[in-house]
Amino acid sequence: MTPPLLDLVKTRTVLLDGAMGTELMARGLAQGVAPELWNVERPEVVKGVYAAYFAAGADVVSTNSFGGSPLKLAAHGLEGRAYELNLAAARLAREAAPAGRYVAGSMGPTGKFLKPQGPYAVEDFAAVYAEQTRALAAGGVDVLLIETQYDLREALAALHGARSASPLPVFVTMTFNANPRGYFTLMGDSAARSAAELEKEGVGAVGANCTLTSEQMVGCVRALKEATSLPLIAQANAGQPTIGADGRVGYSQTLEDYVRFVPEIVRSGAGFVGGCCGTNPSFIRAMARAIQEERS
Repeated sequence: MTPPLLDLVKTRTVLLDGAMGTELMARGLAQGVAPELWNVERPEVVKGVYAAYFAAGADVVSTNSFGGSPLKLAAHGLEGRAYELNLAAARLAREAAPAGRYVAGSMGPTGKFLKPQGPYAVEDFAAVYAEQTRALAAGGVDVLLIETQYDLREALAALHGARSASPLPVFVTMTFNANPRGYFTLMGDSAARSAAELEKEGVGAVGANCTLTSEQMVGCVRALKEATSLPLIAQANAGQPTIGADGRVGYSQTLEDYVRFVPEIVRSGAGFVGGCCGTNPSFIRAMARAIQEERS
């Protein structure tokens, strides 16, 4: 049976949410604190962010578990609480989701490197993603979203780990830099190769998030479209990050400039569209309007 989200994307553009970290920082999350800790220490705040994105029109909201793998949490001494924090992230999102809306279990990169660049084996990465998957699945997510991957080998290890722990559909997004030769990850994986390899592994949808502006995302979606028949995901940054005089992080694209390119992202082939760093519920609300206008 086709998962409901993959049925839905055949009929219309599916709207994802925007940034989670940006919103938590706006609500007082201090630098250096693991956002996932707020799933148990400030659950009402996390749930409020989920609710704000649903209210803005998002069909799918991602859990506050981007850095929730035991390897990533180890930097905060929280590796032993990975299951607890991921489970709480999923349960809060499930509680906030109105009928007919969806929850994606977010799993970001470990921040570490596989051999020979780093000390880790593929099996090590698969095991930590499996642990995260078990908690997110138990919390009631509809789909697993392995996102912001900069190494195709890690993305594949994550996929295998997720599949060993749950039968839920898996979506994967890579993060690409734009250069004169096209779109490539930090580790040199091209958009075309990434999409083709992930399609071969039978993922439900593939795409790109982070790093790129909404204008650059248009070209990236086109490059992905040439390499795969899978539904495509596009979640661009609100431009490049900038540090203000007060030390706060801002982003170079205004809401109006960002949303200006959303119809073209959709026309280029993206079926799932949302935002990444620097975007907030206002961006998602404006994207919902732009998508609706494009539809009509």
